[in-house]
Amino acid sequence: MTQRNDLSSMPGHLIRRLNQRSTAVFHERMKAAPVELTSVQYAALDVLSQNPGIDQAKLAALIAYDRATIGEVVKRLVQKGLVARQVNEEDRRARSLSLTETGEAARAEVAPLVAQLQPDILCGLTEEERAQFIALARKVVDS
Repeated sequence: MTQRNDLSSMPGHLIRRLNQRSTAVFHERMKAAPVELTSVQYAALDVLSQNPGIDQAKLAALIAYDRATIGEVVKRLVQKGLVARQVNEEDRRARSLSLTETGEAARAEVAPLVAQLQPDILCGLTEEERAQFIALARKVVDS
């Protein structure tokens, strides 16, 4: 007789559930934000704030998002007036991305809300346990 695996002990299942929780918390808390953003859009704004002029491929790599989908994310941010696309002077086929003034202002306004919602994603854990979880998750992601 084979032993049936319990979903509650499967990392993949728990990671998927935690991702659902993270997305729901982010979405709910962003309702109070001055600009409507998804977590991926926020990540893109944050990375572009720190790395102005990068292209879409580099942006995708820095936020660990697939290159095919990042184009739609950037397209929406451009439509919202938060990101500007310009022809790269070194490679005319590539487009450099940067935040607009509106994009930088939106990122700066939303950043405190994003910081404040992080503990809610891991509610039920102590501060020490959250730090341990983050360290362990980072170790897995970096391996």
